Amino acid sequence: MLRDLLRRVRTLAVRLRRAERRELREFRRWAETTDRLVHLSVLVFVPLLIGLVTLLSNAVPQLSFLLFPPLASGSYTLFVDPRGKYAEPGQFVAGLTIGAACGLGALWVSTALLTPPVGQFRVAAGAAVLATLATGLVTWPFDIEEPSAYSTALLALLVQPDQRWTFLGSIFLASAIVAVVFVVWRNRFYDRRATVLYESTTGDDHVLVPMRGDRADATAMLAARLAAAHEAGKVVLLDIVADTDAAEAERAMLNGGVEAAGVEAPADTSGALRERVDRLEGRAATIETRVGVPCQVVVATGEESAAATTLEAAAATNCDLVVAPYESRHGALTTYLRQLFRGETDVLVHRSRDGRTRWQRVLVPVRRASDVAHHMIDFAVRLSTHSGRVAVATCIGKRGDRRRAESMLADLAEPFEGPIETRVSETDIQSFLTGTSGEYDLVIIGASQDRSAASRFIAPPTFERLEDVEADVAIVDRNH
Repeated sequence: MLRDLLRRVRTLAVRLRRAERRELREFRRWAETTDRLVHLSVLVFVPLLIGLVTLLSNAVPQLSFLLFPPLASGSYTLFVDPRGKYAEPGQFVAGLTIGAACGLGALWVSTALLTPPVGQFRVAAGAAVLATLATGLVTWPFDIEEPSAYSTALLALLVQPDQRWTFLGSIFLASAIVAVVFVVWRNRFYDRRATVLYESTTGDDHVLVPMRGDRADATAMLAARLAAAHEAGKVVLLDIVADTDAAEAERAMLNGGVEAAGVEAPADTSGALRERVDRLEGRAATIETRVGVPCQVVVATGEESAAATTLEAAAATNCDLVVAPYESRHGALTTYLRQLFRGETDVLVHRSRDGRTRWQRVLVPVRRASDVAHHMIDFAVRLSTHSGRVAVATCIGKRGDRRRAESMLADLAEPFEGPIETRVSETDIQSFLTGTSGEYDLVIIGASQDRSAASRFIAPPTFERLEDVEADVAIVDRNH
């Protein structure tokens, strides 16, 4: 009884840990996009920074509460657009400080020349005009325009005479604290989000290639170039053999010969097996020589479906990406490839046009910002190396929002190193690819697994409508 209870508790604990890891992975993917990351940072850092300044204000009574409104709006401006016009830390500190100084100067002039209105928190109209005018005149020529500078200038008009210098110093100190935190966040996290946050750039370095079809050699070379981007990269060439005896004989040949292993190959297949083994070993040697990445050959017995065997082999060889040659039937992907897409391992399906083994010019069409889009751009950068070029494009139609599309593409491309251009087209995706694919060696597109059945019925996935695309095509799907 106790043993059964303990077993159930362990089973429940395992399920809870698995669910926790799955939820954490889903949240991380959700937070990968730049827009969500920025807004999450605003929700975290702006309240914490204002709370820190509040603690200092409570500890040092001389610090004026009037500094909080401009500080909050200025902090939001910094974090919400980390590479924007107003996201320079020096400009932020100087703008707020100069705004406060201009406001205090306007207050001094108005006190000396004008009759201030009677009553607490009442300000002469002339003082308000002078404070905003002085702020604009001073910040403009020095190129330190800061929206929050105007609020500090106006709030300075409410400062009591004995607190003016304290207010100016507190504005400088508080804005400097915010600027330091912002610089650390931007340099250590935001600018490095591709390596710190994006799972795509740290994984997919162990690649399994099922050697199927006439263009499997080109696909294996593409897999090798993807794996070579990481120091721990490796390639596993998978041969699936239906007959168990033939599979054992092939493994023996790969390990030094059937005689040495004591395995007898079927008489009617020994010649074909030897030819198959020589081709696999030759391909592995070519990959290691030309790309410099370790390559091994694995033989699996296809007792189950070929897709299930492939996914099991990927798990057994610790591979986190399957790169499979393209297969189609009646214009659609074969059942084998569709089953791979439904697995738990990342998949890339490669359609080779002419056996190309280098891809220097890569086009990545995207529909929206997502972890899959990051995945595709990462692959493109890996393949193009430093001498190639990558283009990230989106199609908006005749009535699309070009500015929003350009901003989305800029956010996608910014975290990655290398020459990446962005393109916005007002045509549909099929016309765009047909017209521009000749300029590129490879087009990387998503598998559209997140689309509903109704959407797929009305408009088939893009990769099923690419017969006129002249370049190689890679279809990417994230599963794990």
